Amino acid sequence: MADTPRLSFIEKAGYSLGDAAANFVFQTMILFQLNFYTDTLGLVAAAAGSLLLVGRLWDAFFDPMMGVLADRTNTRWGKFRPWVLWTAVPWGVAMVLAYSAPDLSTSGKLLYACATNILLMTLYSANNTPYSALTGVMTGDVNERTTLSSYRFVAAMIAQLIVGGFTLPLVAKFGQGNNAKGWQMTMALWASICVVLLVITFFTTRERIQPDPKQKTSAKQDFSDLLRNGPWIAMFILTLAHFIMLAMRGGTLFYFFQYYLYPDTLFEFLQKLGLTSGGQAGGFWHDLLNTFGLIVDEKRSNIASVGFSLFNMGSQFVTVAGVLCSTWLSIRFGKKSVAIAGFASTTLFMAAFIFLPPDAIGATFLLEALRALSYAPTIPLIWAMFADVVDYSEWKTGRRATGVIYATILFGLKAGLSMGGAIAGWLLSGYGYRANMAQTEHALAGIRMTISIYPAIFLGIVITCLLVYKINKRLNIQIQDELAERRRSFSAQ
Repeated sequence: MADTPRLSFIEKAGYSLGDAAANFVFQTMILFQLNFYTDTLGLVAAAAGSLLLVGRLWDAFFDPMMGVLADRTNTRWGKFRPWVLWTAVPWGVAMVLAYSAPDLSTSGKLLYACATNILLMTLYSANNTPYSALTGVMTGDVNERTTLSSYRFVAAMIAQLIVGGFTLPLVAKFGQGNNAKGWQMTMALWASICVVLLVITFFTTRERIQPDPKQKTSAKQDFSDLLRNGPWIAMFILTLAHFIMLAMRGGTLFYFFQYYLYPDTLFEFLQKLGLTSGGQAGGFWHDLLNTFGLIVDEKRSNIASVGFSLFNMGSQFVTVAGVLCSTWLSIRFGKKSVAIAGFASTTLFMAAFIFLPPDAIGATFLLEALRALSYAPTIPLIWAMFADVVDYSEWKTGRRATGVIYATILFGLKAGLSMGGAIAGWLLSGYGYRANMAQTEHALAGIRMTISIYPAIFLGIVITCLLVYKINKRLNIQIQDELAERRRSFSAQ
């Protein structure tokens, strides 16, 4: 079929690099932005949480506008690809500015952080909304889309592994005790990589699926159609709850390592792995890891950073393995069934973190591996399901609104991030968290609850949405075949 070609390895890999670039921003936001604001910039937790809410909510509301604009962009390169190129360099500049800590008053720092966060989020939307919509126009084959999403999220997981594993050690390495300098230099490195990856994505991808040439553009009609689209409503609520969970848990995990786990026990664990100075020191790999700050120094000042980096890297390695299985699982059982099973087991393993004592270092890493393995197959499947929702809308209404549907789903994603980050900050403040000092038992309880029970509640909402989502494997194939027939008819005219 003309609109369902098999994509080449180069195109799939090139497309995937765009999401790798996005994750240098996204994963940094999830894991470190709240901590950067509280422990480096010097903002109180409640103010930092509110700041995240404002910046990410603006980003969320900008997404639908960006979707309308992208759907109406017409260039020789297509509707969506040009935005990936146009925003690349400004994106890199904004990354560095957003993680700089100027010497200002408290109110000045708050205003600076708010302005740079909004700038970064705006450029993130201007880039990532069209990029995400590319999935829906590169091919019409549902299995090829799942494969494309798998490539995309393998690249994303590798980027997340790099960000989660190397950011804090590089901050310490570059800063040499000056975290502000360390953050700025580390983000400059990540930003340079992002620009290169986005340019490659632009040059290696192609848009193939076009709307019916007789289709009249109407933003009002596009948004009106959404309210009658049951699968879109289910996926919107799912996305909102899903990313509240991710932001809440991800933004609090480093506090768990920094304040809850016993540092002496964590040191012994890392020492057995040869990740400490002295003892097993020496050798090529030890020296290489030390170059990137992944060895505990003689003063033991970076135990939490090295432990958390290892935790993230192990989690991402497991996640990549799980993502690689997602295409086979979806073909065998269908996207919906696999996603429900994955999220249900993820909920159980995540909630179990509440039972971990502070000296259970090995159990912490094992439980995270089980959580990551359960969660991994859901990642590409959810994004492939967004493309299915676009097809469902076209099938039902005769109108294709790829950009608007992806933009509104991304609105839910960004709103979820903003709410999850804000909730995490407010919960920490409510439980009595104070930066850079020993925490009370009540504050430690808040940290533990915010990485386990509270996010598990939101995953319960995700599972409920999947249960009512109506696009199963059989309907998916029916929609694909009928849309292919329609496209052949108007392409022949």
